[in-house]
Amino acid sequence: MILASSRRNVIAGLGGLGTAGLAGCATTSPASPAPSRPGFQPRILAPLRMDMSRLTHMTVCLRPFRAAGPRLDVETVGDKRVVHNYGHGGSGWSLAWGSARIAAANALEGGHRDIAVIGCGALGLTAALTLQRAGARVSIYAAERTAQTRSARATGVWSPDSRIADVARAPAAFGDVWERMARDSWAMHQTYVGLPGRPVFWNDNYMLRDAPRPGGSPPAPDPDQSGIEFANYSSRVRDLGSRSRPLVPHEHPFPVAQARLGLTMTFNVAALAARLTDDFLREGGRIQQMTFHTPADLARLSEPVVVNCTGYGARDLWGDDTLTPVRGQIAWLAPQPEVDYSLYYSGVSVVPRPDGIVVQALGGSDMYGYGIEEEVADRAEAEQAINTVARLFA
Repeated sequence: MILASSRRNVIAGLGGLGTAGLAGCATTSPASPAPSRPGFQPRILAPLRMDMSRLTHMTVCLRPFRAAGPRLDVETVGDKRVVHNYGHGGSGWSLAWGSARIAAANALEGGHRDIAVIGCGALGLTAALTLQRAGARVSIYAAERTAQTRSARATGVWSPDSRIADVARAPAAFGDVWERMARDSWAMHQTYVGLPGRPVFWNDNYMLRDAPRPGGSPPAPDPDQSGIEFANYSSRVRDLGSRSRPLVPHEHPFPVAQARLGLTMTFNVAALAARLTDDFLREGGRIQQMTFHTPADLARLSEPVVVNCTGYGARDLWGDDTLTPVRGQIAWLAPQPEVDYSLYYSGVSVVPRPDGIVVQALGGSDMYGYGIEEEVADRAEAEQAINTVARLFA
């Protein structure tokens, strides 16, 4: 590297000495060794501050699981054509755009262009936008705006087959439907990466494990007495994104026996919902507060076509007892802007988002929280999850 002053001197010398001068310099000045190139530095991870004193609030979400998979059929109620779009388990945000495409096609099939969407969560917003961009005049009717819905209490990570169906109860062709939804959603989510407010972004994700138990036996998973085998279709979209890789000890700071590193697509739910709402309203849509108690209440709407995106609320509204709640609780710690990685350790997931650090106990299997309809937060559960992860940073 040539310093600025040296550079000026060289340029001045070249201008005054000519070729002869250069030759003289070359024969009388020893050659300087080339400076070594500085090496890249290992990534430094900011520590997570796992302490109950940083707890800001706790939320509980009931994921709407249907053993047969999401309800995407069409029926007639009175003089209304009703298109269903609910029951996505823990995959609502992940599959929202692909599911919206199916719902929009069903809604537009009869030729009508005045369409009502019930529900203002992830599925309602994306269905409304998809219909609007297909030329429909759309109104959203909902008792709550997105910030008050269960969608706002979601973990906020790409998880397209999280409790999406029971293998034994899902239709034979559902895997194909799911794959189409996943691929369509993936493509749309990528268009929100890099936008102001970071509605969708990527995080490094560390999967950490302690040493195996003596004798080599792994910890026993939660007992599954329901007979449910949750469908896992991840192998069908293995080409989307990257795969995780094992790490050697010098590649990470965590005091664990095994570590893997992958990438996780993360939804900044608050910013993403605000962006979708603003887009919908700016492009001509309208949102009206309205509560529905039975399907007969649809008669109050002027639109001939209704898209039902009520999530777990469809259990009461539609009398759909095929919906089973899967309880999930989040302990929210104050945001740490310096933390840009997520992790999973000992049954606990930690996801940093601009609105806070999401700490969630996931248990030993997908049956954790199954069938539990209790939406009151459990402080003891939050404290145990936080203390579990705190061991990594002691």
